[in-house]
Amino acid sequence: MPEKHRIFTTSFAQVYPLYVAKAEKKGRTQAEVDAVICWLTGYRQKQLETVLREATDFETFFREAPALNPQRLSIKGVVCGVRVEEVPDPTMREIRYLDKLVDELAKGWALERILR
Repeated sequence: MPEKHRIFTTSFAQVYPLYVAKAEKKGRTQAEVDAVICWLTGYRQKQLETVLREATDFETFFREAPALNPQRLSIKGVVCGVRVEEVPDPTMREIRYLDKLVDELAKGWALERILR
């Protein structure tokens, strides 16, 4: 059995500030990053704050997501040289979907367009 990628055991709270910084560097807001995360996962704002406070790892973050948005399957494109829709591992694909949404936010896409 192949070894899990280390991102699976990384705390979501460790990466979250990087998502926010990437967006803010391009003139977007933390609230917009939160909106993207909540749209993708079904977490409500209070639930997201709990996940961050409890330092939940990525694997658990996605496994326990209240309602993964079915529209996420329409997310296409390349992140870090990898086509997100072709990522074989389901958890890694969810992580890449989130990466792609944050990238789109940082590129200046309208929130309505990002939230398909």
